[in-house]
Amino acid sequence: MGKIAVTLQQALAQRERDGVRGAMAARALARGAGWEAVDLLCTYGPRDRPFEERHAGVCIAMVVAGSFDYRAAPGRELLTPGALLLGNTGECFECGHRHGAGDRCIAFHYAPAYFERLAADAGVASGQLNFRRARIPSQRAFSPLLARACGGARVDSDDANEGLWAELAIELAAATLQAAGAVTRAEACAKGTASSMAKSRVAQIVRLIDDTPGAPHTLTSLAHAAGLSEFHFLRTFRRVSGVTPHRYLLRARLRAAALRLQDGGAKVVDIALDCGFNDLSNFNHAFRAEFAASPSAWRARGRAHRS
Repeated sequence: MGKIAVTLQQALAQRERDGVRGAMAARALARGAGWEAVDLLCTYGPRDRPFEERHAGVCIAMVVAGSFDYRAAPGRELLTPGALLLGNTGECFECGHRHGAGDRCIAFHYAPAYFERLAADAGVASGQLNFRRARIPSQRAFSPLLARACGGARVDSDDANEGLWAELAIELAAATLQAAGAVTRAEACAKGTASSMAKSRVAQIVRLIDDTPGAPHTLTSLAHAAGLSEFHFLRTFRRVSGVTPHRYLLRARLRAAALRLQDGGAKVVDIALDCGFNDLSNFNHAFRAEFAASPSAWRARGRAHRS
C-alpha cells in the first residue's frame, strides 16, 4: 500500500501547485459479467463541499490510502486504510473530507443479480442481502485481499491479470458477507466441503490448463467447463490444488514458457504471446519472480547446460 499512498500524496501536491478544486479520478482495472473493479483517486479536501451520490449496484470499496467520512442509510462512519466501504443498490450516500484531504480506494461494483447469485452460493437468504452497516473496519481476514488488489493495481491490465480481479471480486464478496454477519461460520464451513465429484471436476480442469496453457482461459470458462458456479469452483479448486485458478494458470503458462525458452530459438515476445501473455513487460516480471532469472538469462543458462 506504500506506493499507492505515495501516488495519492503526489496528486494532492499537484492539486496544491495548480490551485484547483478537488476531483475524483476513476481508472478501470478489470470488468467481468456482473462486476467491475475501479481504482478511485480523490483529491477533495476540507474546503470542498460534499455532494450526494447514489450506488448503482452493490459496492464494496477497499480504502488503501487517506481517510474520509462516509454517510449512507445504515449510518455515518470514518473510513480509514484497511476498512471496507459498503453500499447497497440504489442507496444514496455522501463522502466528505473534513479531517484531511484525499483518499484512494479500490472499489468493486456488482450488478444486483450477480451479487445475489454469489450470496446464494455463500448460503445467504435473499432477505439478508442488504448491508446493515456502512463500514467494516480493518480486519486481518481482509489483509491478503487488500495486498493482492494493491499489487494488481500497480500492474497494467492484461488477460492474465484479469483472472486475479475475477477471483478477488468473488472472494471479497464472500468475505464481506461473512464479516457482515450474513454468513455464519458453520454455514461457511458446510459450503466449503468439497465432494468427490467436485474434486474430480477440478482434476479435469487442472489437466485442461496443463494441456492448453496458452488458451484464453478465464474463471468463468473454467468454472463452466467444471460444471460449477464460479463461487464453488474457486473455493473447490483452491481447496483441492492449494492455489487459486489464476495462480495455477499463471504458473502453468510460466512453466510452458520456460520449456519453450530452453527448447528453441523463438523470440521471447513470441513465446510470451503463445503462452497466454499479452504484455511483454508483465511476462518478464512474472518470469523473474517465478524463476529468479530473466527469460534471456534462463535461455542462456539452458544452452550452457547442454553444451
